[in-house]
Amino acid sequence: MVKVKPFAAIRPPKEIAHEVASRPYDVLNSVEAKAEAGEKSLLHIIKPEIDFDPIADEHSEPVYNKAIENFKKWQENNWLVQDPKEYYYVYAQTMGERTQYGLVVCANVEDYLTGKIKKHELTRKDKEDDRMIHVRNQNANIEPVFFAYPDNSQINAIVEKTISSKPVEYDYIAPVDGFGHKFWVIDNQEDIDKITEIFATIPAFYVADGHHRTAAAARVGLEKKENNPNHTGEEEYNYFMAVVFPESHLKIIDYNRVVKDLNGLTPEQFIAKLEEDFVVKNEGSEIYTPNALHNFSMYMGGNWYSLQAKEGTYNDADPIGVLDVTVLSNLVFDKLLDIKDLRTSKRIDFVGGIRGLGELKKRVDSGEMVAAFALYPVSMKQLIDIADTGNIMPPKTTWFEPKLQSGLAIHKLA
Repeated sequence: MVKVKPFAAIRPPKEIAHEVASRPYDVLNSVEAKAEAGEKSLLHIIKPEIDFDPIADEHSEPVYNKAIENFKKWQENNWLVQDPKEYYYVYAQTMGERTQYGLVVCANVEDYLTGKIKKHELTRKDKEDDRMIHVRNQNANIEPVFFAYPDNSQINAIVEKTISSKPVEYDYIAPVDGFGHKFWVIDNQEDIDKITEIFATIPAFYVADGHHRTAAAARVGLEKKENNPNHTGEEEYNYFMAVVFPESHLKIIDYNRVVKDLNGLTPEQFIAKLEEDFVVKNEGSEIYTPNALHNFSMYMGGNWYSLQAKEGTYNDADPIGVLDVTVLSNLVFDKLLDIKDLRTSKRIDFVGGIRGLGELKKRVDSGEMVAAFALYPVSMKQLIDIADTGNIMPPKTTWFEPKLQSGLAIHKLA
């Protein structure tokens, strides 16, 4: 069962929250961040390389030091202020007609180390190390991680009570993507205690987004434990900040692929080889969207194609074999294109479904890529099945939207 605690968040005053809040560090590059960052934006803390002219190496010592300097400056200027007591917080995000309600909590390092916080992706040590430096230097979790948990009616009731009876603390629409963000403080002690108690009955958290930040936070917590001879397990560094959502609120969108070449095959030869494992149908020039599991969309040579995987080419009884990313990787990228490692190959790129299938067409029509493949989205059930069985998803399988905004809450480790 998972362990959570409330915390005294460092966060912006109500009137400037929309100026401080930013997109996460890993969804925009340094040039985009520099163009997007206003005077008070958290981007100066999470992507401090933008404060150098020209933009500096994000892994350099001066950049890490700049992050520390900026975090202190934001607090000195009262752009970030610590709450007087430990609270939980409700964070709601609206994308189109859909709103998801999460709780901002502190999750437990030991739960991650013992597997109660379940992951579905591999992490890279260099990325973990980079995030570790930031957490260690700031002695804080500046950005939250994004977890799912099995639906619980009691928690839903507390969230509903909060949003209907408490004044909203933050309420704004992010200008970049038009998504809505709302934030409430749960300051009723009875509700706070009840949330802690209920989560102690929930068997697991599932990492939805932020595998590297989660791993880095846990490693810093373990490091501090090992360096403290008087460690009790109750220190603040035993916890890290997460926004946790009921699984039914979350929707995974497609994560698509584009390739630079056909491994020496002509388009006609490539289609002929595809027909060994797929029923291939030319859908013409209008965008074709996959309509079910094991149905794919391909764009090549000005035409869209439906690719329906034939019976026997996938294994629906296997949590990995059922995934369309597995089917496509095995039957197309490996078998036909000789792309063995999706993580390292320079012949393939990935396009989040938030950009739409028109982005795939654009990448191919420009001549940059020769073909594009769109996939039917992974379900939350598939993600949970994989995490529960200890399996790891292939690279670039899940894309969650909307992303959490950074800067609405920060957790100090001491």
